Amino acid sequence: MLRKPGSLSAVAAFVAALAAPAAHADWALNMPRGVTTMSQQIYSLHMTIFWWCVAIAVFVFGWMITSLVKFRHSQGAVPDTQMLHSTKAEVIWTIIPVVILVILAIPAARTLIHLEDASGTQLTVKITGYQWKWQYEYLDKGVSYFSTLSRDSDAARQLQSGVDPKTIPDYLLSVDNPLVVPVGTKIRLLLTSQDVIHAWWVPDLAVKKDAIPGFVNEAWFEVQADKPGTYRGQCAELCGRDHGFMPIVVVAKTPAEFEAWLKTQQQASLPAAPNAG
Repeated sequence: MLRKPGSLSAVAAFVAALAAPAAHADWALNMPRGVTTMSQQIYSLHMTIFWWCVAIAVFVFGWMITSLVKFRHSQGAVPDTQMLHSTKAEVIWTIIPVVILVILAIPAARTLIHLEDASGTQLTVKITGYQWKWQYEYLDKGVSYFSTLSRDSDAARQLQSGVDPKTIPDYLLSVDNPLVVPVGTKIRLLLTSQDVIHAWWVPDLAVKKDAIPGFVNEAWFEVQADKPGTYRGQCAELCGRDHGFMPIVVVAKTPAEFEAWLKTQQQASLPAAPNAG
């Protein structure tokens, strides 16, 4: 059988892409566990539903394969020409799926309710999306700043820049001013946009919320006390020409480190004292 050269080239390119180390850098089979209390709950729900699906698949496909092997024509099986009705079987295969759905719906509903419960927050940050940057305002703290793509990534992304992106740490995923938060603290986010629809998405925090012009969305997260670190995300809504160049970086610090950082930011935002004349 003859194949078109173009088809062979496409297959070869696909295989080469799979074999490339860079292509596998962030590839994973499962969703991340995350570092927040909510992400852990979501992951637990995900795995519960996953194992239920595995059990159902094993039962259904096991029954099918057994039937195909046991009642194959070579073993003398003869098809039944009469369709038999069984009320008992219909009741069973109706009740069992309903019971399974109820069992899964209870923890799913509990998780969804918890996901939308922003009560008891200890720090509120207003996030405003722009083309193509983010503004973070710590309400009642007197701190506000913009977060844009880091200069080295911005320089390397330019057409014919001559810079190899592989030499740039966290290429297109680093910013000049990250969002800084304390661990072990419930953070409330108020999200809106100044121009078009954006989406603030950080997988490790289990937060993905649209920022819509003229509307304020609410979300929350709490980084676990033993998980300080840097967590990265991106705008997840196609928002224009440079959509791919407005990353999100969240730095989680200990409460003492956060307070020291906050005081530094507050002092930097104070107006300069007039010169004595």
